[in-house]
Amino acid sequence: MNEMTGAEALVRGLQAYGVRHIFGLCGDTSLPFYDALARLDHGMTHVLTRDERCAAYMADAYARVTGKVGVCEGPSGGGATYILPGVVEANESSSPVLAITSDVSVTSRGRYPLTELDQTALFRPLTKWNRTLDRADEIPGSLRAAFKAMTTGKPGAAHLGVPYDIMKQPVGAEMWAQPEHGSAPAWRVQPETSAVEAAAKAILAARNPVFICGGGVVIADAMEELSRIALLLGAPVCTTVSGKGSLAEDHPLCAGVVGSNGGVPATRAVVDGADLVVFVGCRAGSTSTEHWRAPATTIPIVHIDADPMVIAANYPTAYGLVGDAKLTLQMLEKALSVGASPRAAGNGRAIVAKARADKRRAFELNAFSDEAPIRPERIIRELNAVLPRDAVIVADPGTPCPYVSAYYEILEAGRYFITNRAHGALGYALAGAIGASFGRPATRSVAIMGDGSFGFTVGEIETIVRHDIPVMMIVIANGSFGWIKASQRAGYDKRYFSVDFTRTDHARVAEAYGVKAFKVSDPADLGKTLRAAADHSGPVLVDIAAQPLEEAAAPVSQWMG
Repeated sequence: MNEMTGAEALVRGLQAYGVRHIFGLCGDTSLPFYDALARLDHGMTHVLTRDERCAAYMADAYARVTGKVGVCEGPSGGGATYILPGVVEANESSSPVLAITSDVSVTSRGRYPLTELDQTALFRPLTKWNRTLDRADEIPGSLRAAFKAMTTGKPGAAHLGVPYDIMKQPVGAEMWAQPEHGSAPAWRVQPETSAVEAAAKAILAARNPVFICGGGVVIADAMEELSRIALLLGAPVCTTVSGKGSLAEDHPLCAGVVGSNGGVPATRAVVDGADLVVFVGCRAGSTSTEHWRAPATTIPIVHIDADPMVIAANYPTAYGLVGDAKLTLQMLEKALSVGASPRAAGNGRAIVAKARADKRRAFELNAFSDEAPIRPERIIRELNAVLPRDAVIVADPGTPCPYVSAYYEILEAGRYFITNRAHGALGYALAGAIGASFGRPATRSVAIMGDGSFGFTVGEIETIVRHDIPVMMIVIANGSFGWIKASQRAGYDKRYFSVDFTRTDHARVAEAYGVKAFKVSDPADLGKTLRAAADHSGPVLVDIAAQPLEEAAAPVSQWMG
């Protein structure tokens, strides 16, 4: 074996795990790594970003649409601190993302070098696996440990800190990879057969079982298994925001998103009518359960999750099944098939049909409105009409998230909708759509953001132009941090404070970067404008003057009553 430097070993290690894209930003302490990337023939594309936070967001969305480990990198000091928001979002969203940060030389530690900080302590609470190296020969083993941690059990994020001098030193250790750890989930596990059979008996005994599915269903690629079980039982299937896509939303048993962000009274009624709830691949957290009100804590619970810590964390659980969603649902389907034939005549289809009809009626009150400013429901209706079935929608928190979650129709099962609901930081959608586009280059990626979020990440439009990425950008502009303003209306007697900002001409900003752009303020022009944008082959932005969120009928339970 030819001797390698630490930087060369790092590059070869990533190559061995099948990495094809690295998102990041250059810095002094990263120079050996960049030089190795420049010199070696490795087949990877480095995507230079405009800040490290966006690099992590890109890696996160890339991982979500491909299942492969997303890789981001940044330098020491400010680079390490800037990358944190994307790393914690990925970790809490069960997205396998590796953050590589360079660091000051080992020999400089404690001598007050520029950009020194305790990276291990910084990343410890934000990652599933985390290490800053002391020796060059630790690189091969540390990469293997990081990739294993990210892709097995509950997927998550990892951090590897590599000091400057280590990257220039020789690596004597053998470089090899466990290739299946390049994608998640790897080394899937399943529960005991007896536990699955007991849960199946309880489900069959229920008159109206309801499934609530989180992102774990899509991560495990368990959509077909879920569909077969739902049809077998005639049971309604609800999803969390992250679980949107567990079933195609025209499936006869898909009731749609539930919870306090994107749920509506019609879908809440589906959960309220259950006499048993099956959680699949979700944590049953505050948003998806409206702060543990739906379902009630008195309802019998079956909980399937790869992470045993989330089971019975919030609900007394009759049947906890620790395992990968796909394998566990396969086992459950087999156990249910023994006695499920009467269930096929269950009333789940009627329950779902009523919920969807009630939801549609409420939506259409504003979806066809010709009033200005343009209603958010009208925007979603027009997007449903013009975007292709396989478009990947990336929505920021704030105004876009509840509307897209509730009303945009995902007609293909799988990961076609992404939002950063774990921590809800603004500015995710634009960067996320870039990452998704690299992950699925044949598919149109659409970033839907408020004007507040646009201000966070406008610089990445240059990245889009430099790489000629055909991202479609939708700015829902209302001149405020709308979510907070709506909350001030609902809970603080309309005492609006420090939430409004000057309106920006987002179309002119995009055009200055070289992007085709449209402005629309008349509802009559919205459909044809969005059609023109969707038909445009390159990057494009549509700036929409929208109804302020505090005046809107957003599907957010704390505002709806």
